[in-house]
Amino acid sequence: MREIWTDLKKWQSEGKKIATATVVKATGSSLRPEGSKMLLGSDGSISGSVTGGCVESAVFEETRAVLEIGKPKLLSYGVTNEQAWEVGLSCGGSVDILVESADSPDWKAVEDNITDALENNRLAAVATTIKGTEPGRKLFMLKDGSAVGSLGSPVLDEELKSAIPENWATHTPLAVTLSGDQVVFVDFIVPPPRLIIVGAAHIAIPLVSLANTLEYRTIVVDARSAFATRERFPHADELIVGWPVEVLERLNIDTATCVVCLSHDDKQDNPALLYAVNSAARYIGALGSRVTTANRMVTLREEGATEEQLKRIHAPIGFKIGARSPAEIALSIMTEIIATSHDINSL
Repeated sequence: MREIWTDLKKWQSEGKKIATATVVKATGSSLRPEGSKMLLGSDGSISGSVTGGCVESAVFEETRAVLEIGKPKLLSYGVTNEQAWEVGLSCGGSVDILVESADSPDWKAVEDNITDALENNRLAAVATTIKGTEPGRKLFMLKDGSAVGSLGSPVLDEELKSAIPENWATHTPLAVTLSGDQVVFVDFIVPPPRLIIVGAAHIAIPLVSLANTLEYRTIVVDARSAFATRERFPHADELIVGWPVEVLERLNIDTATCVVCLSHDDKQDNPALLYAVNSAARYIGALGSRVTTANRMVTLREEGATEEQLKRIHAPIGFKIGARSPAEIALSIMTEIIATSHDINSL
């Protein structure tokens, strides 16, 4: 949702009629994952992508009818279909795409809530009926169970809520079949991942730039005010002068958070690492040689860290790509962070 929202609000302010296309089922390595979105404007504007180019033209043609009638339409393309060759899916795979008007009553019922979740970085879910008696019905949900909109009845709403508890943790989009053969697609609005950098070292400067490019929210923390300056880090989302462990305690580290220790100062790095291994952080890394790392592990053990917790620390940090310059080291760190998020252990 985040990928198209800025353009959606801009197009609305310009008075355009808008349709959204969402991948609700996908197979094949050449296709974008479920939940991928594309905006289509009545003036021919396109934002986002549903397949990386394979079926966009065909989807656009189908959009005209959706914009005129206002009713959603579920499109299916696959290599077993003659149409697949015409639209460009001859490379393999299949895809189901829901096209709906952004001016429909069902969409408008939850639009403000989606905007609020995106602007305030709140985890939320949007469920849309894709097959059944009332396609297009929407239910906006927060993890605490509060909801806006409806799939058509309180029974269906509660049935869906009880069907997706695990997905609140994984944020994985999914299709759910409910009573009466109602099929609902659930998509998650996920806060952007955060990268907390302990130590305003020289390596942190290109690391912030690269992380920003990859749409991470960047937070640089250092107790040394001479290093943590806006002149050195004008591009960081947040720059905090303070003892890192005290700052981490305030930042609500969750599974979307990565913590990287670069200060070369044990007084800053070690307490931060000890706190991080006891948190839900997705990735924890520390800069240092193998000797430094070995000594650090001894210290953390003495401070109460278990072997399982120590295994969570990527140290020496970064993939082995022969990195030497600060920019190259930053690249190796982000490569490891991304690989970890996709459960890839090595290049």
